[in-house]
Amino acid sequence: MNTNLLLIIVGVAVILAVSYAVFNYFCVKKMEEGTERMGEIAGAIRIGANAFIRYEYKLVSIIGAVIAVVVFIVISWQAAIAFVIGAVLSAAAGWVGMKIATYANVRVTNKARESGDLGKTLKVAFKGGSVMGLCVAGFALLGVIIVYCVFGLAAGQINDIATDAIGKNFITGLESSFTMTLSGYALGCSIIAMFNRVGGGIYTKAADMGADLVGKTEAHIPEDDPRNPATIADNVGDNVGDVAGLGSDLLESYVGAILSAVMLACELFMHNVYADNAMLNRMLLFPVIFAGCGLVSCIIGISYIMIKPRLSKNVHMELNIATWISAAVTIGAGVVLSYFMFRDVDKDILPAVGFKVGAFSPWLAAVCGIAAGILIGIISEYYTSYDYKPTKKISQASKEGPALTVTQGLANGMISCMLPVVVLAVAIFGSYAIAGMYGIACAAFGMLSFVAATVSVDTYGPISDNAGGIAEMSGLEHGVREITDKLDSVGNTTAAIGKGFAIGSAAFAALSLMTSYLYAFSGENLLLDLIDPLTLCGALCGAALPFLFSGMLIEAVAKAARKMVEEVRRQFREIKGLLEGETLPDYKTCIEISSQGALKEMRLPCIMCILVPLVSGFIFGPMFVAGLLIGATITAIMLALFCGNAGGAWDNAKKYIEAGGVEGESKGSAAHDASVVGDTVGDPLKDTVGPSLDILIKIMSTVSLVAVVVFSQYNLFDVLHINF
Repeated sequence: MNTNLLLIIVGVAVILAVSYAVFNYFCVKKMEEGTERMGEIAGAIRIGANAFIRYEYKLVSIIGAVIAVVVFIVISWQAAIAFVIGAVLSAAAGWVGMKIATYANVRVTNKARESGDLGKTLKVAFKGGSVMGLCVAGFALLGVIIVYCVFGLAAGQINDIATDAIGKNFITGLESSFTMTLSGYALGCSIIAMFNRVGGGIYTKAADMGADLVGKTEAHIPEDDPRNPATIADNVGDNVGDVAGLGSDLLESYVGAILSAVMLACELFMHNVYADNAMLNRMLLFPVIFAGCGLVSCIIGISYIMIKPRLSKNVHMELNIATWISAAVTIGAGVVLSYFMFRDVDKDILPAVGFKVGAFSPWLAAVCGIAAGILIGIISEYYTSYDYKPTKKISQASKEGPALTVTQGLANGMISCMLPVVVLAVAIFGSYAIAGMYGIACAAFGMLSFVAATVSVDTYGPISDNAGGIAEMSGLEHGVREITDKLDSVGNTTAAIGKGFAIGSAAFAALSLMTSYLYAFSGENLLLDLIDPLTLCGALCGAALPFLFSGMLIEAVAKAARKMVEEVRRQFREIKGLLEGETLPDYKTCIEISSQGALKEMRLPCIMCILVPLVSGFIFGPMFVAGLLIGATITAIMLALFCGNAGGAWDNAKKYIEAGGVEGESKGSAAHDASVVGDTVGDPLKDTVGPSLDILIKIMSTVSLVAVVVFSQYNLFDVLHINF
């Protein structure tokens, strides 16, 4: 097996993806913006988004620099550099996605205005989204290759594992292996993802709630009406939250899924589960090469929409076909790869690793993840799309007022958790039965192996949402808004599907990281006694942690939204001629309120994710933290599914009424007002809390894995000789 050749193939895939992204970026940018008014509005959105992300990255860079120094001192210089690489690439993905979204939104509006064709407009929106999708996967894999080649091969850390010559930190004297370097890279991606998701989520939902509560339900003016002062801030929020946040989030999930398998392969070898150097290299490379195959597959799937001469009016079907092509080609390439890499391995080694189906074991385990991801997506679509009964029931409940709208949505969200969890459980059991613990890690990266396609589909949604806002604020004819609304409605469902993929992969990755965590401090003993009082206390505290985290985020959105509501009411009250359309509102103040609120409120929840496992570890020791991770993972999965599906269903229930789906009800009716309340309740759930919970799981797992080598030896309970 030629390692260099395989890595070159992945490198070529990265170059192809990034080149394709650059090509699509400039194709979109050279399109016409439309009227002068459209250009002005798009320019204001662009300026607001650039300003926010610039301030956010300044704050994050300070926190990141502190973490990098601590990692350098306590763990290793390799892990510190890998951390910086991960942070830079994750930040770059968010920045590129935000930039293309602020250019693509007005081009989508103009294409709808000029052509009046849904398919042609979809192409522009998807082309903009594809830039983000290709950059997310391309940048993530680029970082993995850099870390693998520089530290694993050139610096000899993989050879150190093979020869049992693990290096030590020059200050603390603690062991520092390749797994610690990989953890540093994953941690860098996670830090940026958390700040982007939380900060962007608070920003966008504060503006959205302020615009809806006063504009729609009090002043009874249309959504994105230019008279509403919060509309520009709302559209800025779509870019910083649903695009930049989404990109960093999925990049972090993708990296976490790939590296959880690589780290587990290292730990299995170091703890004598298998003792073949050639097998070690194969197991380290397989996730990276599989991801490269998936990236090439996504280029093919994305090209389907770009190349097809005329797209149908069934937007959802066209987007699904692009995703299915990506998944199918990935599966086909994966079986060839698995056979090629493991066909000549000694037959006695495969069972020792847990491979029950020979050379095809890791591929079948990855297929379990892919199948689980697709099934979770279908389930999410059923519970969030207004083509199906659950969301239609919420629309009907709106006729009875906001209380029943909220109640029905809560019920829908809670019920929607069961089936995805069953799918996850079956996939975990199946992948373990096929390929052991390594198989569970394979399922994680299998689920996200075609992430470039899913992110492209996800990003198209907020671009279309922005396009509708620009159409409304520019006073374009109603037909333009109808086209953008159709695209946006599908975007809500695709976003819920994407969040399902993220949380599903987080469950797989967290389980793999948990295995690596246990190996890191307990040697070959992987038994975790949940009845042990310390572990049980950790599990109970961990189970409560996602609720505390979610509550802090919702409260942060509420604080910022309250200020936005007061400002919008003030402008309606004090600016003469505003509601009559004779003068424009003060958009800048609303943008500042959202920016200041997000930057202020995001700090505590984000820092808490890092500090809780560290403080717990240095006080109570590694067993308490193990329980903490288990409890947090279980409840975070449930909460994330509930928040994403409930919020998506509330939003689409509102759109169903606006589309005339409920007889006798339309925009401005009492039922529509009730659905707006439901949508407003769901906004922070689906766009702030839900997407942040999968990052919470992985950032806690990664921080714990990095720090366990320290707090397993130095913690207060051991010093005081407290034993249970």
